[in-house]
Amino acid sequence: MFSLSCLRALDVGWGLTDIELRWTERGPVVIEVNPRLGGAPVPLLVQLAYGVDLVTEHIGLVIGDEWNSRRSQSQTAAARFLIPELDGTLDWISDDSQAATVSGVAEVKFYVGPKARIVRKGDYRDCIGHVVAASPSRARTEAILQHAIDLIDRSIKPFPTLSE
Repeated sequence: MFSLSCLRALDVGWGLTDIELRWTERGPVVIEVNPRLGGAPVPLLVQLAYGVDLVTEHIGLVIGDEWNSRRSQSQTAAARFLIPELDGTLDWISDDSQAATVSGVAEVKFYVGPKARIVRKGDYRDCIGHVVAASPSRARTEAILQHAIDLIDRSIKPFPTLSE
């Protein structure tokens, strides 16, 4: 309901929208509202959770087809983002094959490769990758994600200090 009130306040009433909220002690706070499809991995999460292909449905809507948002399945899908613990140079990152073989994992993606400079900014640009998983329950999905994340190793070599 909160998301719908944001859309009504901005007079956004057609097509896909991306609403980012942050839960605080006082309730939800709106970070941004965009009249567009959310970025990766949002379409995959919706596909896994409900069986609805947002890209295909939106294209159909644009060309005048009927929108079909009926669920063909019901699962809990979630993503976990890989955030570096320090600034420096990504010395190495394990390949994604082990994490990708965990039952329930749908996608493992790295945004950077070895020797990439890591300079944390405190926002979405800090992400160096993500893992997406789905299962029939929230607890199981969380366990799958944790197991997959635990299989991903990386080493970040700190930048030299002025005294070095």
